[in-house]
Amino acid sequence: MSYANRKEMGSNRTVAIIIVALIHVGLGYVLVSGLAYNVVKQAAEDLKTFDVEDEPPPPPEEPPPPPEDSPLPPPPQVSAPPPLVRTITQAPMIQTTPNIQPVIITPRADPVPPRPPAPPPPRPDQSARAKGSLPGLFSSDDYPPGALRNEEQGTTAVSLAISADGRVSGCNVTSSSGSTALDTTTCSILKRRARFTPARDTSGTATTGTSSARIKWVLPDN
Repeated sequence: MSYANRKEMGSNRTVAIIIVALIHVGLGYVLVSGLAYNVVKQAAEDLKTFDVEDEPPPPPEEPPPPPEDSPLPPPPQVSAPPPLVRTITQAPMIQTTPNIQPVIITPRADPVPPRPPAPPPPRPDQSARAKGSLPGLFSSDDYPPGALRNEEQGTTAVSLAISADGRVSGCNVTSSSGSTALDTTTCSILKRRARFTPARDTSGTATTGTSSARIKWVLPDN
């Protein structure tokens, strides 16, 4: 078979297929259209119109009988709301670390030793001696007038401080005669009248010293 004949046969087959397809489409449309018409017609026959009558209103209901007297229920108790509890939140404690400054130790100079005490004055090698009798310095004219009137008498013992020039620089009553006037007069006369050879130290220099005396006061005869 030549190429032209085969080409012609292929074209005829294609045309035949298209025609068959159109026939099927047409048959399907007829079937669908007929079925739809029958369904609509059947639904129109089943649909019947009728008038809807309104139902009469129901008779009015009789009011209910008044309720019998019954005790009123107690009013509901109103309970007070619970008190509000305020919780105090404490602020967190902040621990601070103290800033410790380093201790600077400054070297201290050694203290200056104290100066040695001054040597004590040389002890006298020779004590002070009175020039004459000390009781001989007193007479009846020295008797205190108050002691005479009160008829006071007795012995006064004294301790004397002798200066380097041999004079009495101090008088201290070590034993009283019992009369203040007699004791005072004793020291007063010794300071004014008594003279001493001053005490001397080991080098022979005059220095201070001490001495003692006892003066007996006796009322003079009339």
